[in-house]
Amino acid sequence: MEFGFELALAARLESEWPVVSRQLGASVHDRRVMDLVCVEPGPAFDERVALTPETIPPAAIESKVGPGRARYWKEAFDCHPERAERAVEAAVECGFFERERRSSRTYVRQVTRYPDWFDRLVGVENKPDLGRPGALETQLLTDVKLGLLDAVVLATASHVTGAHRNRIPDEVGIWQFDPETGERTVLREPEPLPVDEPGIDICDRSSARTEIQVADTGEKKRVRRALAERAYGKGWRTYGMPACAQVDPDEHGLPYCPWKGRIVRPATECGPDCGGHDPAEPPGFDPEALRAARTSWEPDPDGRARRQTGLERFSE
Repeated sequence: MEFGFELALAARLESEWPVVSRQLGASVHDRRVMDLVCVEPGPAFDERVALTPETIPPAAIESKVGPGRARYWKEAFDCHPERAERAVEAAVECGFFERERRSSRTYVRQVTRYPDWFDRLVGVENKPDLGRPGALETQLLTDVKLGLLDAVVLATASHVTGAHRNRIPDEVGIWQFDPETGERTVLREPEPLPVDEPGIDICDRSSARTEIQVADTGEKKRVRRALAERAYGKGWRTYGMPACAQVDPDEHGLPYCPWKGRIVRPATECGPDCGGHDPAEPPGFDPEALRAARTSWEPDPDGRARRQTGLERFSE
């Protein structure tokens, strides 16, 4: 099943990329969701690791709040006040902003300047069975024309024929992946996409018409940064374990079910309706510990300590 394929591939890619995440919005004007996003580190990656393990709100990063003097929060944002207020709260909570009160007004400043922490973004579209392609061709064409990601790859368990290749844009790389063994074969390397140029967001495509919107370079830059931030804070182990004695997580934390003989999707496949269901406490599963053990992501960095100290000042 596609869910198990996706988790097994994410576990494999975690050994190569410091940040891997699942199911992220990867468009400027539309609702394109990329199955996997891999983030290559930039020159200040260590500074990002030391700041916070959570996603920093894009509105906070884009605001006029800097690391110098504190600013009145309402004057520092160019967006709806409610969105600005949510961004301030989240930025303070994650340790990116420090807050102080002056005559009943709230002022904020950055704890540190936002680092240039990521380089390339690589998107992976999972299609284990190419015999059931769905909207694959349109999805990949959208990725190529938009150029939001530096590279895009199709991952499949199928044998890739010449007919398959003809339906896949030339710029898209092709991986053949065996979720049982973790073996990955690169059938075609992806070509670099023009992330520094305007792109075309294909919002709707049918036999009769195609609706598009142009994404300028500034929009793409903002969405790329938000995408990288979301990937850093989210990771890929976003599932819980079912309350079933059958499920036995492997060393990567994948929810393997011996009764079904495969990785299962706990939210939809587990419970009393399953013939092998054996009620029990969920097996031990600490996604943060697993991620920290396998990557340079830090669940409790120095920035977290600064955040806790800052909050104590305003607890009265």
